[in-house]
Amino acid sequence: MIRVLLVDDHPVVREGIRGMLDTEADLTIVGEAASGPESVARVAELAPDVVLMDLRMPGGDGVEATEHIRAECSDVHVLVLTTYDNDRDILRAVEAGATGYLLKDTPRAELADSVRSAARGETVLSGRLAGKVLTGMRRREEPERPVLSPRESEVLRLAAEGRTNAAIGNALHISATTVKTHLMRIYEKIGVSDRTAAVSQAIRRGLLPED
Repeated sequence: MIRVLLVDDHPVVREGIRGMLDTEADLTIVGEAASGPESVARVAELAPDVVLMDLRMPGGDGVEATEHIRAECSDVHVLVLTTYDNDRDILRAVEAGATGYLLKDTPRAELADSVRSAARGETVLSGRLAGKVLTGMRRREEPERPVLSPRESEVLRLAAEGRTNAAIGNALHISATTVKTHLMRIYEKIGVSDRTAAVSQAIRRGLLPED
C-alpha cells in the first residue's frame, strides 16, 4: 500500500484529488496539509511514501517545503501537482529534490500511475514538461553572455583580425595605451587572461562572428 499525503491550500482541490485516488486499491490518503510548513510537520508525523505537493500556497512555498522534506526524510518522494508550467517553477521544484512534476489537469489514471512511479523513486514528467526542464538546465549551464561597450566591441573585432595595439589605436584614433586598457576590461568581462583566449571565447559566446 502506497501512503500519500495531499498538500494544497484549496480544500476543494484536495477533495477532488482524494476522490481520484481513493478508487485505487494500492493507494491510500493518509493525511492532508494546506501549506508548505504544515506539510513538513505532517510528513514527520505520518511518514508517507509520496507527497503530492502544490507549489504556490499563501501559508508557505511548496519548493521550500520540498527541500525540507527531502533533507529530513530522503525516503519520502515529492510529486509536484500544480497549475503552473513555466520553466522557472519546474526547475526550482526539480532542483529542490522533487521526484516529478505534474499539472492539475492530469487524467486520473495517469495521476495514479505517476504516484506509483514516484513511490519507486522514478522521475515523473510529461513529455512537454521534460522538454522545458532540459531547456532550462541547458540555459543554466551556458555561461552568461558578457556585455561589451561599443568601443570594447570595436577593439575586440580588430584584435580578432590580428592587429597590434598600435594598429588598433590608429584605426580607432586612440592611443595604444587606451587600447590596452580596453583589452584588459574585455579580458575581465569574458574571464580570460590573454588576447587569443578572448577572441576564442568571444566567438563561442556569439560576441564575434565565426568567420
